[in-house]
Amino acid sequence: MTAKVILNPYAGRWQAKERRNEAESALREVGVDFDLEVTNGPGHGILLAEQAVQQGFNPIIAAGGDGTYSEIVNGIAKANDNDGSIVFGMLPLGSANDLADNLGLPKDLSAAAQVIANGQVQIMDLCRVNDRFFDNNAAIGLEPYITLIQQRITRLKGSFRYLTATLIGVKDKPQWDMDLEWEGGEYSGPVTLVTVGNSPRTGGIFYMTPHANPFDGLLTFVYGFMPTRRKILSLLPRTLKPDEGNYVEHPSIHEVTSPWLRVRSVQPTPAHADGEIISKEIHDLEYQVIPNCLPILMAENPFSA
Repeated sequence: MTAKVILNPYAGRWQAKERRNEAESALREVGVDFDLEVTNGPGHGILLAEQAVQQGFNPIIAAGGDGTYSEIVNGIAKANDNDGSIVFGMLPLGSANDLADNLGLPKDLSAAAQVIANGQVQIMDLCRVNDRFFDNNAAIGLEPYITLIQQRITRLKGSFRYLTATLIGVKDKPQWDMDLEWEGGEYSGPVTLVTVGNSPRTGGIFYMTPHANPFDGLLTFVYGFMPTRRKILSLLPRTLKPDEGNYVEHPSIHEVTSPWLRVRSVQPTPAHADGEIISKEIHDLEYQVIPNCLPILMAENPFSA
C-alpha cells in the first residue's frame, strides 16, 4: 500500500526543505512506496492529511516537527472519525521532535525510514481540547502566554529567545482565576498554569507532565499557583528534570490523571495545542482523551516497561 508523505519545509527552521532529498532517499532505500506532498503554510497539513485519507493512502507519514505531527494527526482524526484505520508515521525533521523522542523513535532518517518499512504498530491515545486534537501536550495560562511573547521577539534566535520570553512572562506575573473539574475532583481559585500531557516532555527540554503515558487511556494534567515571581523562577529549573526533583513535587503544584478535564477561566487565557496557539483569549475549555485510536509506526513501546 502506498504511503502519503507530507513534508513541512519550514520545520527545523527550513532544514526540512534542505533535507527533502535525504528523506526521500532514505524511504526508497528501504523499499517504501510513497507519494510526497509539501505544505504551503499553517493548517495546510490538516487539509492534505484529510485528502490523503479520502484518497486511500495508508500509512500517512509526517515529515517535520511537532507542529507537523499535530496537523497530520488532526487531518487523520477528522477524516476517519478516530476509527483507528489509518496508520501514522514520523520522519523527524523538526527542532524539538518531542513526540518522536517521547516514543523512542530515531532521529536518524535512515533508521526512521526503516521503522516505517518494518510496519510494526503500537496504538496510542489521542487527546482533544474543544475541537482541536493534540498528540503530545496542550496548555493554558503561563505556558502559552510565554509562547505569545516569544512570537513577538524577532531579533533573538534559539534558546536565548525562549529564555528571554520566559523572563518577560515571569516579570509580568500573569494570574488567572479558574474553575477546574475532573473525574473525582475539582478546584476553584488562582492559577498560574494548567498543562495537559499525553506524553511527558514538551518544548524540547521541559517535563511539564513528567508521569504522562500516551498508552494508559488517561490525561495527565498539572495545575498550580505560585504567588511571586521568585517562586515561579525557583521552579523553572525543576521542569527540566524528567524524574526525581521535578516541579510537580512542590506542594503548590498538583499532577492529576483523569479521562477528562473541564476548565472555566474568569479572565481570558491563551491556549496552545502541541505548541500551536489555538486561541489568544478563551474562557471555556474541555479536554478529553480518546483511548487507543492512533496506530503509530514504532519499534517498541517505551511506556510498557
